[in-house]
Parts: sequence; C-alpha cells; structure tokens
Amino acid sequence: MNNFYGYVRVSTLDQNVERQLVELIKWGVLEKNIYCDKLSGKDFNRPQYQKLKRKLKEGDVLVVKSLDRLGRNYEDIQKEWRDIVKITKADIVIIDMPILDTRTNKDLIGTLISDIVLQLLSYVAQAERENIRQRQAEGIAIAKAQGKHLGRYPSPLPDEFFPIYEKWLNREYSLRTASRELGISISQFRTMIKKHEKGLDNLT
Repeated sequence: MNNFYGYVRVSTLDQNVERQLVELIKWGVLEKNIYCDKLSGKDFNRPQYQKLKRKLKEGDVLVVKSLDRLGRNYEDIQKEWRDIVKITKADIVIIDMPILDTRTNKDLIGTLISDIVLQLLSYVAQAERENIRQRQAEGIAIAKAQGKHLGRYPSPLPDEFFPIYEKWLNREYSLRTASRELGISISQFRTMIKKHEKGLDNLT
C-alpha cells in the first residue's frame, strides 16, 4: 500500500509550524506521517527529513507546502528531487505549485516543463536566502556603527522540550534520540539544556 508523507520545516525553534501542518492535513496527509524540522534550509542534513527519506519507498508520495520548505540550496534541491523521484521512485507534490506534482504530466513534455520550473524555483529559493544573508550582514554593520546591542535575547524554550529533557535526564533518551524527537540537532539540544539549567528558559 502506498503512503502519503508530509514534510514541514521552519528555520528556528520559536517559529510556528501550524500553517504548514493545517495545509498538509487538509491535503490528506495523516498527522502521524508528518515530519518536522526546526532547522535552516541551507542543506539537507536534518534529522527528521533524513528519517522521512529512509521511510519513502516506490509509489509513496511526499507532500510539502512550498519548495522553500523543502530546502533553499539550488544544487541540493535538484539532487534530493532526483534521488526521491528517479532512484526511490516515489512522487513529490508541492502544494503551492501544482505543476510540481510528479504524479501527473509524466509524458516527455510534462516532465521537461516540470524540470524547468523546478530549476527556476530552486534557483529563486537560493537567491532569496543569499539576499537575506546579505541584508543581515548589512544590518549588523549598521548596528555596530550605531553602537547597538547585537545578538539575540533568550527566547522561551518550547513546551515539548521539557518532557523530552526529563527523559534524557532519567537516561530514558540518549542525546541523539532526544534531539531527533525535537527535530533539532544534538548541538541545539545541548544549548537548550544549558539554557534551561542556567534558568534562562523563562526570559523573553
């Protein structure tokens, strides 16, 4: 039986994934089959994405709200797309861009058009990421020149951190398991532990 899987990504722990979840569930993906990372889209070294990719088999369908939620690196998006569609032989659906639905238009012309659109959009996603990085660098330079505070103030830890932290503390979870459950890297989980143990988790 073929399965439908969803993938959700935001760049930081405090960003809300609800809008993406609602779209995937509305599309028909079961909540238990949705994987979520709270990490940058600069590459595909994300625990929940890699876990999802290992689950995919021939005939399955991966559903993502928009291409930039999949990733923001032009070459990496192309490679991952080929791996899933050509090697695994699963399909991909990008909700916001119906032409990027590999279940349809499987003839030569349809495939060519889809490939061109994918290349264009993945290029735009990477260009946007590079523009954001440039604007951030310019903002930092201006802030430094004006003597303003740089760096982020501590933000509250997400509610899901605490039960997982307790399991890690009681040695029920390893660092790897705990970070995987949160959809973050081990180093990010360590940072959250330090923040919690220093009593910074209630600061905004």
